[in-house]
Amino acid sequence: MNRTEEQLNRIEKACMEKGLRMTEQRRVIARVVAEAYDHPDAEELYRRAFAVAPHISIATVYRTVKLFEDAGILERHDFRDGRSRYEEISEHHDHLIDVTTGKVIEFVNEDIEKLQRRVAEELGFQLVDHRLELYGVPRKKTGARD
Repeated sequence: MNRTEEQLNRIEKACMEKGLRMTEQRRVIARVVAEAYDHPDAEELYRRAFAVAPHISIATVYRTVKLFEDAGILERHDFRDGRSRYEEISEHHDHLIDVTTGKVIEFVNEDIEKLQRRVAEELGFQLVDHRLELYGVPRKKTGARD
């Protein structure tokens, strides 16, 4: 079984566990989300779903991503570009957004994780969740060591 099939099974399984009825249109949208590696917005999800099933409407995509989000299957991100972008809820990771291209790079850094926990503790809190988004532009290469 390839990675996409595993993701699809997780999404569909999560939907069924949450008691969501899986219509053919929802299955197509779940498949499109499972195959996405680029944090697409609803309109891009619609374009991809429409290519597979031309009978799907943009309204169906919006309703379905909202349903999946409310059920805790998808996570919505607003990366300051005016679009809500989506990804399957998975293991924790943070995001670096290239503001020139909109490209989103996922990363995990244990030093950052430790620092966030320490800051919360120093302020008298136990950290239960967080979201880190870094925004940047590529450094210019000078030919010498950067």
